Amino acid sequence: MFYAHSGTPGDPSDWQPLREHLAQVAKLAAERAQAFNAADWAHLIGLLHDLGKYSTEFQARLNGSNQRADHATAGARVVTEYLVGLFGDRKEVRAMAKIFAFGIAGHHAGLANGTGTGQERSTLEQRLALEHGKDLPVLDEAWKKEINLPLGLGMPQIKAHANPKKHKNFRWAFLTRMLFSCLIDADRIDTENYARRVSGQKPLESDYPAIAKLQHRLKLHLAHLEQSAKVTPVNTLRQNVLKHALDQVALPPGLFSLTVPTGGGKTLISLAFALEHAVKHGLRRVIYVIPFTSIIEQTAEVFRASLGGYESAVLEHHSAFDRDKLPDRIEKLAPRPKADYRDKLRLAMESWDAPVVVTTAVQFFESLFSDRPSQCRKLHNIANSVIVLDEAQTLPLKLLRPIMAAIEELALNYGCSIVLCTATQPALSNDDFHNGFSGVREIAPDPKALFEQLRRTQIETLGEQADDQLVAHLRNHKQVLMIVNNRRHARLLFDAIENEAGAFHLTTAMCAEHRSEKLKEIRSRLLNSLPCRLVATSLIEAGVDVDFPVVYRAEAGLDSIAQAAGRCNREGRRPLEDSRVFVFQSTEWSAPPELGQLAAPMRSILRKYEGDVLGPVAIKDYFQQVYFSKGNELDHHKILTSHADTEDCDFAFQDIAEAFRMIDSHMLPIIVPFGDNATALLSELHKLPEHVSVSSLAQKLQRYVVQIPETAFAGMLKVGAIAPIQPDRFGGQFYELVAESLYSLRAGLNFSDPTALAAEATVF
Repeated sequence: MFYAHSGTPGDPSDWQPLREHLAQVAKLAAERAQAFNAADWAHLIGLLHDLGKYSTEFQARLNGSNQRADHATAGARVVTEYLVGLFGDRKEVRAMAKIFAFGIAGHHAGLANGTGTGQERSTLEQRLALEHGKDLPVLDEAWKKEINLPLGLGMPQIKAHANPKKHKNFRWAFLTRMLFSCLIDADRIDTENYARRVSGQKPLESDYPAIAKLQHRLKLHLAHLEQSAKVTPVNTLRQNVLKHALDQVALPPGLFSLTVPTGGGKTLISLAFALEHAVKHGLRRVIYVIPFTSIIEQTAEVFRASLGGYESAVLEHHSAFDRDKLPDRIEKLAPRPKADYRDKLRLAMESWDAPVVVTTAVQFFESLFSDRPSQCRKLHNIANSVIVLDEAQTLPLKLLRPIMAAIEELALNYGCSIVLCTATQPALSNDDFHNGFSGVREIAPDPKALFEQLRRTQIETLGEQADDQLVAHLRNHKQVLMIVNNRRHARLLFDAIENEAGAFHLTTAMCAEHRSEKLKEIRSRLLNSLPCRLVATSLIEAGVDVDFPVVYRAEAGLDSIAQAAGRCNREGRRPLEDSRVFVFQSTEWSAPPELGQLAAPMRSILRKYEGDVLGPVAIKDYFQQVYFSKGNELDHHKILTSHADTEDCDFAFQDIAEAFRMIDSHMLPIIVPFGDNATALLSELHKLPEHVSVSSLAQKLQRYVVQIPETAFAGMLKVGAIAPIQPDRFGGQFYELVAESLYSLRAGLNFSDPTALAAEATVF
């Protein structure tokens, strides 16, 4: 008898037979691939993924041997022989075989490069080479009796793009990751269920409500909002936009846009459209993709409140505690966990099987281009979904072309509807952009008229401004918001007005709970006409509902100016002439390079359109200028080129994953003891018994996390300012701030001052 997994040491009676595991994984993988018509392919990969366990060496490992036993390469080689036997030894057949072989060979370590060198992981070419055979365990012939390979193989219905030169071969790399996803999820589910069976636990089950129930509950919630809201022009307009958007749900799945000015209610409107569209067309879930981590919690809370009674249907995933994202150089500083502490929430986060998923653009798109099993595991559940890309204009320019290719592939071959949701719609259609999107359908009524109806501010330029002038502006207004491009600049300006009445500062160096407390106080002061002077970075523009009479904004892209304007006279209570947004250029602080490059086209638009700079025509002109100026830089790392130049499916999965980083610097989480609740949760985490799930506790702790750059994280760890929690159990999963004096109620976590960190080091 050959076994896949061992249970009681020395007693095979509860060990899992290998043929049972392979058959079950094949079945589960095929079920997952049905969503994109590739069940036969997934079934074959499942049958062969652990074929190398039919060896004396691997069976000895189950009995305690330390002998190396590669159990993944054998299946990758056999699948090539199998396909050549079915279809003949032709170039295209061997290329097709690599789509299978990548996933089988990489189902533990991850997807490798097809050829070449330069990565620690062996390439697929090296794994499949004949000379590598001498290092492989010898397969026992028993596998041929226990595993019945199919006599034929159906072909997945993967369509080519209408333009044959566009995204050449990209669809095959995409399919490889999707099949890999099916295999990883099936393998882990079956392995987990076997372990649960041995320990007397029930198998994992999804008990989420049907998406139609969520749609009905949201419909009731929106009706209640309409009945209870005051009759104002803005509220009437929001209702009109909602009704018009819902009238479009019967349109066939594909690409959509929702172009609504800031304050027009697009968050709930887009969710309502997504749920009704999903019900109408039998789609499986809604994935809401948000650009910034700082607002994911509040968006998820809005959704939970809107779906009252079905709160558990909303999965919030932004990897605050995702060990898989830790760079190796940081992970080495903390021990590996002794045991697997995977639980239901972690499984849900890895597999995205909830009906409503709220995640970040970084998590969503980096997963689509990833090589890692835990990130790729969720991909098959993206198929047949409605994907709402909130603030679509924030997609990083250097990766715009690969991102667009992924969006088109999801719509073309994976049954997805994608909604580009924003107040400043990027000019990405074929009419505006070379090789852009085709067939994008607008679901808002007459965006140009909407912008006219929701015009609530005047945009004015101030030109160059020194810091003393900016401080004077802050002091001269009773209620004013100033947004700058640099966290240190914001801190300096706040320090200058700290003693003024109602002075506030918001920064990503504060945890979410801290920012929420500040915002509550800010809104109260604004509503009661009390002094309120707020200095912030762009985080205030990301879905934060505040309403100032005057806003100052440092030069950035026109979309950033539009977002800043959305914090001025948001509810339209003030006359247009009294609601002013001033755009200035700092003489003392340079904008980050990526923002500085957008300032020139922004200035061009301000001169050209004057009083109509935020209308759809001006926004379209702005994005066309930006995209034209960037040219080939819209695929800075030549990710699409690497796909197009790979005729034999020798995709460089590791290299692509390394290149596809939406944020250049790694940001790592630190839990701060902000308030009594955070202190109590941290204490609970320190004492959490082995048998108790960590999922709900981790979710609560997300409110007390500050993300900091990798270099700062390493520096704080070195001096003992932060420390891992239960490292034997969790490894480097959870770090807490132990140097509490580094966190201030005024400005959050101080992680950039070497002097302060060095001083704290003497405490330990």
